[in-house]
Amino acid sequence: ERVKARLEKELPLTFLEFNYMLIQSYDFLELNRKYNCRLQMGGADQWGNIVSSVELVRRLGQSEGYGLTTPLITTASGAKMGKTAQGAVWLNSDRLSSFDYWQFWRNTEDADVGRFMRLFTTLPLDEIARLEKLEGAEINEAKKILADEATRLIHGDEAVLEARKTAHDLFESQGSLNHAQLPHIEVSAAQIASGFSLLDVLRELGLAESNGEARRLIRGGGARLNDVAIVDENQKLQTDDFQDNLAKLSAGKKRHGVVKLV
Repeated sequence: ERVKARLEKELPLTFLEFNYMLIQSYDFLELNRKYNCRLQMGGADQWGNIVSSVELVRRLGQSEGYGLTTPLITTASGAKMGKTAQGAVWLNSDRLSSFDYWQFWRNTEDADVGRFMRLFTTLPLDEIARLEKLEGAEINEAKKILADEATRLIHGDEAVLEARKTAHDLFESQGSLNHAQLPHIEVSAAQIASGFSLLDVLRELGLAESNGEARRLIRGGGARLNDVAIVDENQKLQTDDFQDNLAKLSAGKKRHGVVKLV
């Protein structure tokens, strides 16, 4: 029905979109044949693909197949939470560090705190009811508790403590920076002397995917070195930029990385 509506309105339909349902259906068929997989789960937006998958299995006489969909999880602003959305929330620490995972929940919108606590933590309901009523600066403490509990379930107690300390060092403390939880690279004095562009640093830290993206970040005022905006696209990393052999690079307010002088 969706394809038919697009064609009737003469809207563009890519080859991938046209074949997505067929490919997903065949995936389920193969899982059913090889592993006796009989249930496909997904978000409500996958209903059509899942129904087609179940129907293919039935028509080929393999066995009965089933589909289970759940409402899409969105933020209060309506943004979708998923791997196809920008800033995906990966559970694997090699895809998203435990600190960034903690920080994602810490930056939850005020209106989502109670709902996310019910969905993603095992806190008692009466405690959630108390926390979601907090207002003003106090709601930030509720967000930290949400971040702690969600991170503890996936990464454990030690990751929570490290994330808390890193966040404190980054945003609240004027002391030395704990870089263990942040993306970081090591450079030598010789590398700096030969000229190490901040564009390259941003890219190697994963704060920009390319030099072009790093340039756009600088032009937009979103790139900072030790919390000071970078205004020169050709700026090089200097030994004076390091404090206790560490220098912090930031992309926006929520993404940070550290360069360690060795």
